Amino acid sequence: MPAENGRLLSVSMPAPGVDTAVFLQQALGQERFFWAEAHGGLTLAGFGIAADLFAWGRERFQQIQEQARSLFANAVIYDENEPLAGPRLFGGFAFSDDFTPDNTWSIHYPAQFILPHYQLAQQNGESWLTLNAILSEEESPQSVLPELQAALAARLKILTQRRGGAEGGSAKFEDHMRPERINYPMSYEDWQKMIRHATQTMRGAPLNKVVLSRVCEIRYAQKVDVDGALAYLNATYPDCYRFLFEPRPFHAFYGATPELIVRVNGRSLQTMGLAGSIGRGHTPSEDETLAQELLNSAKNQHEHALVVESIRRRLAPLTSQLSIPDKPGTLQLGYIQHLFTPIHATLKQADGVLPILQNLHPTPALGGQPRELAMPFISQAEPMPRGWYGAPVGWLDHNLDGAFSVAIRSAITQDRRVWLYAGAGIVADSDPQAEWEETALKFRPMLNALGIVNREL
Repeated sequence: MPAENGRLLSVSMPAPGVDTAVFLQQALGQERFFWAEAHGGLTLAGFGIAADLFAWGRERFQQIQEQARSLFANAVIYDENEPLAGPRLFGGFAFSDDFTPDNTWSIHYPAQFILPHYQLAQQNGESWLTLNAILSEEESPQSVLPELQAALAARLKILTQRRGGAEGGSAKFEDHMRPERINYPMSYEDWQKMIRHATQTMRGAPLNKVVLSRVCEIRYAQKVDVDGALAYLNATYPDCYRFLFEPRPFHAFYGATPELIVRVNGRSLQTMGLAGSIGRGHTPSEDETLAQELLNSAKNQHEHALVVESIRRRLAPLTSQLSIPDKPGTLQLGYIQHLFTPIHATLKQADGVLPILQNLHPTPALGGQPRELAMPFISQAEPMPRGWYGAPVGWLDHNLDGAFSVAIRSAITQDRRVWLYAGAGIVADSDPQAEWEETALKFRPMLNALGIVNREL
């Protein structure tokens, strides 16, 4: 919960030469958090807990907004005008309002945001280290400032020593970390029944699209090497949004997602339409042929258009300017390429990112269209709860601005166990076999990150 017994004090200093992987590895065994924008943008990391926010039910977005506003309202933030300094909350939301923890998501909440004790922010070759602390009612910022500054300097010294073999991390999953068991709980026959039920429903109801997913379960003999998996994702998918949310040691949610649901800075808004997929080619010529096949696919164009039109409709009342290209392009990733439409807007008023996030989640790219029909269909059709899969994960600053990606191409880890999710957008003419193969492509990035290659998916 927000600081009920005191106020937040946030102290920052420049941190040249600090490696993000070192920062996270030195915090192994603590609560850890990480976010990296695509294409070398903003990178954030944190560990420890200075404040913890929770919320439940339909009002969870508003509740987190109110708690964050309360936390930051009387905060004392040194170097507040430095873009990389100051406190940031890391967190996210469950996919559905009625989220109930099960064995897979046992420690997660419908909404949770954590203010790390230490955090690192990097962009354009510049780094800042921040220490966040909640003061007691008896403490004044001036009285504890020297102590916090000394602690910050000591932490910076430790980080720049790069001790313990933590230099930069390894982008290769260790050879000894081989799975004991890999299981796909849903058979192809059950998948086929689920997809056919969806397509038949669409022919007799106003449900235009629904996104359905399946799960892969993996068990190891030792604790999963989350740092190795994250290093692989950082090295292999720099064009994706990489994240780690580890609210309890060795209980982590992490991934590399291509999809930004929203970024808000003042009145400036950025989002995207991302739907419709096909594989990559083995040669440039084959790659281009597949891209043209995707661009000319009536099924994929229809699926993509539903997503873009839904975003347009939801943003139009909130914006004074909305820029959406007439036709999509392609976004090419390691094993897959998507239809992609970048969207920019100017908000009528600046009230932070969470009200916009609530308005957009879930887009038809992860839920369906219309939303009020797709969400209950997903809950009834899928045998395993989604938890935070397909939901927003990201960060908030003290102005309540921030950025959130859609938590796909992700894994949830508990000690020695891992669960992966992959989904496909289903429309009336979807083919179960083609959608099964699409989910197999979407499993591959995380399977490779976890040291599993050339498996039957």
